[in-house]
This record gives sequence, structure tokens and C-alpha cells, in this order.
Amino acid sequence: MTDATISPLPMTTENQGPFAGVVTVTLEQPGRPVVVLDHELIRRLEAALLAVPRDARGLVLASASERAFVAGADLKTIQEWSDDQLHRYLAYGSKVFGMLCAMPFPTAAAINGAVLGGGMELAMHCDGLVAAPSASGKPYPVGLPEAGLSICPGWGGTNLLPARMEPGEGIRRTAEGKPMNFEEAKAAGVFDAVAASPGELLATAKGWVLSRAATLPRRDGAPLRWIGRGDRAASTLRALDGVRATLPATGSAAAVAMAVDDGLSKGWNEALRTEQRELVRLRNTNEGKAAIAAFFAKK
Repeated sequence: MTDATISPLPMTTENQGPFAGVVTVTLEQPGRPVVVLDHELIRRLEAALLAVPRDARGLVLASASERAFVAGADLKTIQEWSDDQLHRYLAYGSKVFGMLCAMPFPTAAAINGAVLGGGMELAMHCDGLVAAPSASGKPYPVGLPEAGLSICPGWGGTNLLPARMEPGEGIRRTAEGKPMNFEEAKAAGVFDAVAASPGELLATAKGWVLSRAATLPRRDGAPLRWIGRGDRAASTLRALDGVRATLPATGSAAAVAMAVDDGLSKGWNEALRTEQRELVRLRNTNEGKAAIAAFFAKK
């Protein structure tokens, strides 16, 4: 889907000093107060990732917004596009996000503000999440609120968040659409590193990727941290069995549980297919239509 008319996201490379060789790609949407994950932004991200030198020593994904890393996905797309268009869009997003998982060097998301929904899923495709407290001092939201809109994640969130915190709590929060705030996410272990201040965020993220260069595992196409790796699979399965009985048997919660189950039993790509199928189905239900319409009515 890339073409010559697409302007890549801004990219800078450290040429000297302690972070020499680290590339920073910055998510931006000029004219908007926060970054929202839409088709154009994903195309610009793809163009930037294609241009990242393969001999770089690390990559940091940052945000130009002072209030949010990414405030979420574009709900207009989810609301208005045809089923076929939405399926292709979700698959395309997965392909682009997956480019982060294929880089031959460590990657990190530098989180400076609200990181929600598709933005959280994008960040979790990076090897590390490096965060900083907000410039305002007010804790910002972190997580996957989709179930609160009677839909579900579509870019791997069901299999990513439980790998970054106690799995039962990660599944429950995803199934209920209840994000954490910065302090809660920090306490839950969601972040791999936390900068002391917003001004130190990029340096902390660059240092983190360089510190992981010598121990980077062999790439296999899936994110470095997801529920199917190592002993995480067994603990997540136990957590799913425990949480499932407390969740509704239909709707968003059931879709989240199904995607977790499919990830554990059938693999990363099957989990993505399940999420995307269920997201399209749920947005067509009366509950999904009403919840998304109510969201726009509040704006």
C-alpha cells in the first residue's frame, strides 16, 4: 500500500555520542492535538520503517504529541468502512506493526502520554515499553478500552497485554475495557523502564535499546513479549481458566477470551485472525453500533 506520494514519518539517526546508531521515528499528525492511529498514519509509518537502515543499532518509536503517545485508533474507520475494507485495513495494520518485530536490532516505544487501544497495540509490538510521567504530572491512561465500546482489540492486544503484567489481570482488563493509569501500569510491570522525567524519556529509551543489543533473541515474526512464549503460555492458560468463569459468555469479553485461547493453542497469527474477525462482527452488532455512536455523540 505504499507509494511515492506518501511522506514517511520523521526519522533521525544519532551519528555520534553514546547513542550513535540509534534511529528515532516520530509519530506525528500536524494540526491535531493528539496522534490518532488512522490509515494515513500507518502508511507513513510503513514508509519510515522501510527506510530505517538495517545496520542501525536500535530503533525508538516516539510521539510528537505532548499529551499522548497515541490516543487510540480511528473509530470512524471502524464505524464506516465495509466489512471487506475493514478486514483488509486490519490485516494491513498487522503487517506494518509486524515490521517492528522483524527489525534486526532492539526496538522500544517511548511513551510520554496516553497510550490506548491501537496505539497501545502498536507500542507493544516493540521489544520494550519505556515510559515517563506526564509533563503535567497527572497520570495518563494506559491500556485497551475497546470492550467498553462493545468491540475488541484487532492488532494483537489480547495476546500482548497479559504478557506484560499478571496475565489474569491483563485478560480481565482487556475483556472489560478498563485501562490503567500510568502509576498503575508502572506498578503492574507493564513498562520495561521508566524515565525520571519527560525530558529524559528519549535518552532512557535509546539507552534501553542499546542495552538489549547483545541479547536480542532470533526473530520469528511475533512480538518479543506475547503470551505464547516460554512458561508464559502455561501461566496464561491457568489465568484464562480462572478468569473466564467470571466473564460474560458473549460479546466483547467472550471475543477476548477466544483470542487468548486461540493464541495459546494455535499461535500468534491465528490470534490476530480471531481478533480481527471478532472486531468486524462486533462492530456490526446492535450493541457495537450503539456504543460507537454514543462515543461520537459525546464529542
